[in-house]
Amino acid sequence: MPEFVVLLDEEHQRVGVADKATVHTEGTPLHLAFSCYVVGPDGRVLLTRRALGKTTWPGVWTNSCCGHPAPEETMTEAVRRRVRQELGIELTEVTEALPDFRYRAVSAEGIVENEFCPVFWARTEDTPSPDANEVAEFTWAPWPDVVMLAERTPWVISPWAAEQIPQLNDAR
Repeated sequence: MPEFVVLLDEEHQRVGVADKATVHTEGTPLHLAFSCYVVGPDGRVLLTRRALGKTTWPGVWTNSCCGHPAPEETMTEAVRRRVRQELGIELTEVTEALPDFRYRAVSAEGIVENEFCPVFWARTEDTPSPDANEVAEFTWAPWPDVVMLAERTPWVISPWAAEQIPQLNDAR
């Protein structure tokens, strides 16, 4: 069963849908996505390392979870669904943090990420049990360490996380 993403125009208005499997190419159209940073019961933030089989940025450390809302889903529903699928956890709280985040990045493989990608904070009481097709490993880190990572060595994390983390820190 195909998974669809929502296509957007330059004003971030919905203009159609496309099969996710065909969207991420060298000419990726602007589409709707989200990023999520999950906070555990002790206040640390969940970072994940992308599975080695991922098409773009395989093996790279990044935020807790990313995804695309289905055409009929709200962003909060999509965040909860994708976190459950990818990390095997339930969220107790989901809060939009950066509603207007947009980025474009080109992977070493030449694949373009071109997303209007609101960023969320979320909370969980659960221990992750990640899908190995999505996540190679995970760690919990204190937020100041995450900020330092993005500031001092942005090249070791995904380009979207390198942009989002300083903005999230400024918004706190």
